[in-house]
Amino acid sequence: MTSSRPTLPELLHAAVEAVGGTERPGQVTMAEAVGDAIDDGSHLLIQAGTGTGKSLGYLVPALAHGEPVVVATATLALQRQLVQRDLPRTVDALHPLLRRRPEFAMLKGRSNYLCLHRLHEGMPQEEEEGLFDQFEAAAPSSKLGQDLLRLRDWSDETETGDRDDLTPGVSDRAWAQVAVSSRECLGASRCAYGAECFAENARERAKLSDVVVTNHALLAIDAIEGAPVLPKHGVLIVDEAHELVSRVTGVATGELTPGQVNRAVRRAAKLVDEKIADQMQTAAEGFERLMELALPGRLETVPEDLSYAMLAMRDAARNVVSALGRTRDKSVQDEDAVRKMALASMETVHDVAERITHGSEYDVVWYERHDRFGASVKVAPMSVSGLLREKLFAERSVVLTSATLKLGGDFNGVGASLGLAPEGTVTPEGTEDTPAPVWKGLDVGSPFDYPRQGIMYVASHLSRPARDADRRDMLDELTELIQAAGGRTLGLFSSMRAAQLAAEELRTRIPEFPILLQGEETLGELIKNFAADEKTCLFGTLSLWQGVDVPGPACQLVVMDKIPFPRPDDPLMSARQKAVEEGGGNGFMAIAATHAALLMAQGAGRLVRAAGDRGVVAVLDPRLATARYGSYLRASMPAFWYTTDRNQARRSLAAIDAAARASS
Repeated sequence: MTSSRPTLPELLHAAVEAVGGTERPGQVTMAEAVGDAIDDGSHLLIQAGTGTGKSLGYLVPALAHGEPVVVATATLALQRQLVQRDLPRTVDALHPLLRRRPEFAMLKGRSNYLCLHRLHEGMPQEEEEGLFDQFEAAAPSSKLGQDLLRLRDWSDETETGDRDDLTPGVSDRAWAQVAVSSRECLGASRCAYGAECFAENARERAKLSDVVVTNHALLAIDAIEGAPVLPKHGVLIVDEAHELVSRVTGVATGELTPGQVNRAVRRAAKLVDEKIADQMQTAAEGFERLMELALPGRLETVPEDLSYAMLAMRDAARNVVSALGRTRDKSVQDEDAVRKMALASMETVHDVAERITHGSEYDVVWYERHDRFGASVKVAPMSVSGLLREKLFAERSVVLTSATLKLGGDFNGVGASLGLAPEGTVTPEGTEDTPAPVWKGLDVGSPFDYPRQGIMYVASHLSRPARDADRRDMLDELTELIQAAGGRTLGLFSSMRAAQLAAEELRTRIPEFPILLQGEETLGELIKNFAADEKTCLFGTLSLWQGVDVPGPACQLVVMDKIPFPRPDDPLMSARQKAVEEGGGNGFMAIAATHAALLMAQGAGRLVRAAGDRGVVAVLDPRLATARYGSYLRASMPAFWYTTDRNQARRSLAAIDAAARASS
């Protein structure tokens, strides 16, 4: 007599024990909801607060499913956690209960894997000549030479060829010598190293796996480019789903710089007819002259001079691409690799120039200027919601999860950005657009008692922040809060300039509290040093709002200098806001407030990371208390006890500091 199939709660219990965790009611609810969505092929948005154990909440039903499931995450840290810790232990725990051993694999874009052809044959382009000569030196003097020697030694040891498995890492410049993009790849059948190729082996492992862990970028490429790079699957689970729209937008954004175009010209020049090369060179020079005068900002209509330059580059690049397809010059060493690299570069130039020339009303075009890289022209989709609705939800069950999906109290804001109609809406059949998928939202809560563990303090007495204004009152407030907290402060700033000014000022005012500043050391080192010394403070901008996990007494005060609305001159955000307004909606709430709510929810989430954590989130922007949209933003953050009483905030911080010192 065969035993009955184990239930999801039984499987989850075994998995939680295996990883040494604690089972939470929210985790059980989540696992059952994910299991139901997988079974009936439906779509689910599920918010699981910090400490819920959401990784196991979706991995267990995914492994129990028995059919291929793709899990996409935004950050390297979570990918490593899943593949190196959670999945191996969970598979071991579930094996006896399932009576089969589920397989899992990691899959990334091709440029994340070491290319053996590039490693052994060298960079097939003139401007990199001589770099690989350093391999032959016994003790290369340059950092690049040392990195290349390390990579060659590592290639004999590694089983994966995955850049993230190389510790310590190497510079981007060094890695570029030994990696190729999918467009530059010769193809396994034509490459002398095809049978040993790390990228191809990773794809083969993925095809045979029950669960494939990938990243948002590869998921976007799979959806946008139409050529499948992920194995066939009926279930997609997107973790850190609050990041998905920005990652997909990044993949769908095209960019051209004079340096990039000139490299493409150099790569192709020796492989095509002189007349064709001269035409491309002339177009590149015209583009470079134009970009010398380009002023940053959105181009609501493509100006005549840019349109002319793009037409010239598009047509010239098309001729080069056509000629390269006929190229077979055996006098060029390793001609196939040279041609593939030239083709890849020129196709990118052609595609972006064509897109800007086409001038779609659904695209946003703008100039950018960087101190280091000079000027560039960019083109990005006005919205990716239609793309996601059509490509993501059409042929599979999709589960999206994060600690921050409910903004302003519901899922509809995030849902709209993903192409989903408000929850419960039924789209009539036969409409011209792709019908909006049916979905449901579920908040499984958090195991933390937010009102008892944390205080949300809004400094309503401060002056409203104005762009580039000198906020002396904010710095005074920040100084007093840090002193009351005894250090232990994570400062989240709306710009790098604001973080730098605050760090400089407070290092002078309160030298007894060391202040670390983002950019002065690697992010990993900064977080490690911040966690190690309870008197230390860490100041920074965007990546700190989402990337810091420091439980315990080292982080008992999280400060936000102001509400992180997008910059008014952000070309893409302002274009999206205007489009919503022209459609009759509230552009500010749909775009700017939603953007700020997501960041503030993530930022406030840095405070309580464990059951014993206590502290204060201080927002030094009175608008959170006084503006009409303030309640929407507050409803997006954890339900901390709320106050605008500055003395209460200081007394609480002092008491928390005293308790931490007494227990240390």
